[in-house]
Formats: sequence, C-alpha cells, structure tokens
Amino acid sequence: MTNSSVLHLDDKTFDETLATTEGVLMVDFWAEWCGPCRAVSPVLEDLARTSGGKVTLAKVNVDDHPALASRFGVRSIPTILFVKDGKIRDQAIGALPKAALQKKIETLA
Repeated sequence: MTNSSVLHLDDKTFDETLATTEGVLMVDFWAEWCGPCRAVSPVLEDLARTSGGKVTLAKVNVDDHPALASRFGVRSIPTILFVKDGKIRDQAIGALPKAALQKKIETLA
C-alpha cells in the first residue's frame, strides 16, 4: 500500500469520511515525532491492504489537527479508532501487535 491510498483527514473532511466510508475505517491519530506511531503505521497499512477492501485506513496528525484529537479524547498516541457505520465502535491505544488489531477488525467486520 502506498501512502497515496491512505486517507489524510482534517477538520473539514473528518465527519464526512466517517459517515461515508463503507466497511471498517481505522483512524490513526499520530505525530511525526512519535516512535510507536512510526512502528505501528506499516502494520495498519498492511491490515488495510490485505483486507480485500473491507478496511480503510485514515490518519490524523495530532500536531496539525489538535481540535480533532481533543474532540475524541485522544491523550496518548498512537490511538486508533475503529469506525463502522459512521460510529466509533472500538479503539486501540499504543502500538498493539498485529494480531490484537486484526482481532478488533474481525469483531467489527
């Protein structure tokens, strides 16, 4: 998966993307300086790429969009929100192993 297939959300596109994305949307709250964020990013990209179109990955840079992070109570990063049918169904905080993230996706799919 190239970075071009990852959605980069901001204050203007966030709500519409949550409302219109089919399947499971993973929203990764991250920052450039965050080591665990960099560690989990390829795992998230791989989960989306290998999902057969059932999982979409979106990213929110908390330094660029602090209001979004605040709105969703993101206090530590990475925080990944799992959205289905426009509603937040689950979340993961920290760089969880791939198997744990996969299990969260399977529960929603």
